[in-house]
Amino acid sequence: MTELFQISSNLINRVNLDLKRFLYHQIDWDGRLVEINGARGTGKTTLLLQKANELNSADADSVLYISLEDPYFYKNNLVELAEEFRKLGGLYLFLDEVHRYPSKNQGSDWSAELKIIYDRYPGLKVYYSGSSLLRIYKGKGDLSRRKITYNLPGLSFREYLYFTGVLKFRALSLEEILNNHVKLTTEILSISGVIMPHFRNYIKTGYFPFYFESPDHYFARLKDVTTVILENDIPSVTEIPFETVIKLKKLLGLIATGVPFTPNLSNLRKELFIADQRTLLRYFGLLEKAELIYNLRKESRGNQLLRKPDKILPDNTNLAFSFDTNPDIGTLREIFFVRTLRVNHMLTTPPKGDFLVDGVYTFEVGGKNKTMKQLQNIENAFLALDDIETGYGPTIPLWLFGFLF
Repeated sequence: MTELFQISSNLINRVNLDLKRFLYHQIDWDGRLVEINGARGTGKTTLLLQKANELNSADADSVLYISLEDPYFYKNNLVELAEEFRKLGGLYLFLDEVHRYPSKNQGSDWSAELKIIYDRYPGLKVYYSGSSLLRIYKGKGDLSRRKITYNLPGLSFREYLYFTGVLKFRALSLEEILNNHVKLTTEILSISGVIMPHFRNYIKTGYFPFYFESPDHYFARLKDVTTVILENDIPSVTEIPFETVIKLKKLLGLIATGVPFTPNLSNLRKELFIADQRTLLRYFGLLEKAELIYNLRKESRGNQLLRKPDKILPDNTNLAFSFDTNPDIGTLREIFFVRTLRVNHMLTTPPKGDFLVDGVYTFEVGGKNKTMKQLQNIENAFLALDDIETGYGPTIPLWLFGFLF
């Protein structure tokens, strides 16, 4: 345990405390079991270490951070760690990368051991992070009634401006943007000055926080992250065979080079040698839960696994650039709009227009010359337009939606 405390202390004391993600202030840190999931590279580890640092400043012996990839867990299990930690006065246990935990026997896994810890040590608070795929993980332990779950996306445009020192501004609600966008854009521009160059940079390289660590190697690292998700993260929670990983890679490649991608299931099944449609739809679901793509459908309810997506987009604009050095600008606009809206809202495909938000608001997304022609006689219809700094009436600058979180 001495070595674990030393490693923990070094990491906790070195974390950057100046820049905190929006989710840090929304998490109920008083919960006894808190799950933070999200795509690899969105900053979950930093978030855990920042909270650990805050608690560590009051009582260092009460806090322990450890990655479940640590060799310590090759022989030792989580329950033993928690038991010894509690004997030493431990109160706050931070566990990173839980989906990488090596199970000690066939009838147990990290979720089963966390259930035991939760039931056995009521005075211990446990915070853990893992892949966004945890949302479909069928673990050995039922944590649904015990845990509080949060998802951490990549940086919003608002957070990117804050991280780059351009602007510090509060998050906005969708209703604020729809009703007061002229006033809001005027206020933001009075502080930031020009906005479009920053928006262009964000679209290409601003989604993942690790860009700031090594800008010159950003896309190489982003491709590595995608490979790790496909080869390690997905198999670690779904137990799929290697040949399925190969098919997922091919499917992602087809989607990435054909965006905006409207799937032809028969052709895809032939190209990927997939026998049945249900399996192909499951692959779409896995790539979406891994936050590599987003499947847009006409309806948000019902069994998504059995329904064909109407349109498939890369999860975020930075991924689109990692797939294609010169992605279509219209596709990038749609990816940005979908990625920022779906954090707190439901998106579907409407009869007219590009997107229906929460079943109420219809949006067309495009360049500055797009008009309301296609949205005539539709209530609650809006344009989200690129290449404009300010809007008017139902015409709203696309970049402003990046302030939703």
